[in-house]
Amino acid sequence: MKYEIVELEEKNITGIRIKTTNQDGKAMQDIGKTWQRLFVDGIYEKIQNKVNCKTIGLYTEYEGDYTKPYTFIAGAEVSREVQIGEEIKSIIIPKGKYAKFVITGDVQNSVGQAWQEIWNMDLKRKYTCDFEEYQNNSEDMQKQEIHIYIALDE
Repeated sequence: MKYEIVELEEKNITGIRIKTTNQDGKAMQDIGKTWQRLFVDGIYEKIQNKVNCKTIGLYTEYEGDYTKPYTFIAGAEVSREVQIGEEIKSIIIPKGKYAKFVITGDVQNSVGQAWQEIWNMDLKRKYTCDFEEYQNNSEDMQKQEIHIYIALDE
């Protein structure tokens, strides 16, 4: 799976969060429900100061590597921190070096397959903030462009 090394500036993300794990398929269920709540419950529309129309799936607060519990946040990049109640929180993706993967396809299956490949790669991961950036550049959910960023040790 091809990728490029990029330097990213700090990004401020606001969204809803859930603690999950990749054990026993729990993350697939939890993350799916979180995305559904973001859109079906109208939370995405409540997020103010969005910098673009892209959506973000953020993996952070790792308790080790990808086999351990972590926090998932579904949301958007914002120009400044926004806290809306207990549920909608902001977090900063730190600036730094990231491996950038570009995939095109179904938002569920293609992303899941990409993560399976990433987990098997020999990347020097930092396990701080990894994220998916959905470009939302197609009405066809089977042909979405998604960028996956993996934080790397310097």
